[in-house]
Amino acid sequence: MRDILNDLEGGPVHNDEDPVKRAQRLTKPVMPKRFYKDVGVAQSDDGWVIELDGKAIRTPGQRIITLPTEAAAALVAEEFRAQQDVVNLATMPAYRLVNTAVDGVANDPQAVIEDIMRFASSDLVFYRADTPEKLVSLQSETWDPVLDWARATLGARFFLSEGVMHVEQPKESVAAVGFHLKRDADPFRLASLHVMTSIAGSALIALALEAGELSFEEAWKAAHVDEDWNIDQWGEDEEAQARRAFRRRDMEAAHSLLQTRGSN
Repeated sequence: MRDILNDLEGGPVHNDEDPVKRAQRLTKPVMPKRFYKDVGVAQSDDGWVIELDGKAIRTPGQRIITLPTEAAAALVAEEFRAQQDVVNLATMPAYRLVNTAVDGVANDPQAVIEDIMRFASSDLVFYRADTPEKLVSLQSETWDPVLDWARATLGARFFLSEGVMHVEQPKESVAAVGFHLKRDADPFRLASLHVMTSIAGSALIALALEAGELSFEEAWKAAHVDEDWNIDQWGEDEEAQARRAFRRRDMEAAHSLLQTRGSN
């Protein structure tokens, strides 16, 4: 499965039909010198914009970034304020995320919904270890409440499997996830959920986090049960730690953007 914020190599933008891939290409990291002094947030006719020296910022596709709440705009503005000598997009996950939402997801939200549904058809929480007993217990303790939430809230029942053998899920259960997503197809919501789903390897963990069924720490723990188990057994090298920290920063930004959607 693709990660919504991965940088992709490729040719002309207009040849890429996938809106998420197109936005990824447009947001390929660059590190120009910081060219602005002041960062502000202002209300426009359509919402809230971020201003650099009084000018509203645009996406790489040249669309003005207009966010639904002041809190959402402030989240992105703070990333611009934090830049020092250069503008390092790697340290600006909220900005990259809203670029993707505006330039990509808004053009074809259905494509993103379907991608999240594909995660739901082979979700992390379905695939359980058969040994050792402690790992089996940890998976059950951490993942079963997510499945219980999906059954109670979405009306979706899923089958479990031991090991990596693929198990076919009921079509109506996967469709229930799609229906839940379509009820609010706001591009910022879908982009945020896609990032959280991709990082967690689980649409159900992402949706439970959005719903407040899980705290961020609980969702992060649920997404890394197997990884944490292996770290406990074998340790973790510095490169893996750096990758994990980067993923966490992106997931935290996506969660924060979701939380700001209802804040004025």
